[in-house]
Amino acid sequence: MKKKPGVLRLLFGLHLPVLLIVLFAVGPYVWTFVSSITPQSETDTAMRYFPEKATMDNYARLFGNIKFGKNVKDSLIVALGSTVIGLALTLTASYSFARFKFRFKQFFLIQFLAINMFPIVLLIIPLFIMMKKLGIMDTHFALMIAYSTFTIPFATWMMTGFFRAIPRELDESAQIDGLGRLGTFVRVIVPIALPGVSATGIYIFTNSWNEFIYASILTSSAVRTIPVSLQNMVGEYQIAWGLLTAGGVVAAIPIVAMFFFVQKTMISGMTAGAVKG
Repeated sequence: MKKKPGVLRLLFGLHLPVLLIVLFAVGPYVWTFVSSITPQSETDTAMRYFPEKATMDNYARLFGNIKFGKNVKDSLIVALGSTVIGLALTLTASYSFARFKFRFKQFFLIQFLAINMFPIVLLIIPLFIMMKKLGIMDTHFALMIAYSTFTIPFATWMMTGFFRAIPRELDESAQIDGLGRLGTFVRVIVPIALPGVSATGIYIFTNSWNEFIYASILTSSAVRTIPVSLQNMVGEYQIAWGLLTAGGVVAAIPIVAMFFFVQKTMISGMTAGAVKG
């Protein structure tokens, strides 16, 4: 008969380490929220774990005086646009890699992965010159193009693994029933691949939502995303901690909500995409 582990062994070997890991992960977010409801006068005088009098003034100033709502709108337009463009190109490219045979296929697929080994800052000068020549500096579309350079390669790698895990017999059955290659892809393969599509879409959206370097170089006044706006709250001699943390809380809400609603789909999509076909 198998002996049950002791209470102390479970406590110190499982529950306590898990609790410490959770506190370590959640702690900064709790601290950010507490700081966002702390009056500026308290943050300037002394460090407190909890404010003496909680206030929503930082949020009121954020959306009133600073017009943070426009920054949220710009970030949403760029992130959603990048996701749509990224998925449109990623799904077709990854399906081709998974189903067709052509010369240098493996070489090209490795290049998609190799691109992510280089820092994205290397592309700033070429992208800046290109956007200047095209006359699209300081626009949402400029950021969508820029974000595609580093989100599409890895997204294609992810979706290729997922498409490879789908049996080829499904394609053959659909074509026997009268569907063409495009109809098979749109009406059969993509619906089956929805978990992988969700995981890939969230990956593209999250990277586009949080990106700072390209947004700070390729835009100025007409378009200003959330990361750039938050950076402007850090002065040379003073930091507006209340506004900064309030903006951080607002910026985290869409990502947290997205993960909350599609976490099961995303996890299944990422694990399925890891299966070697």
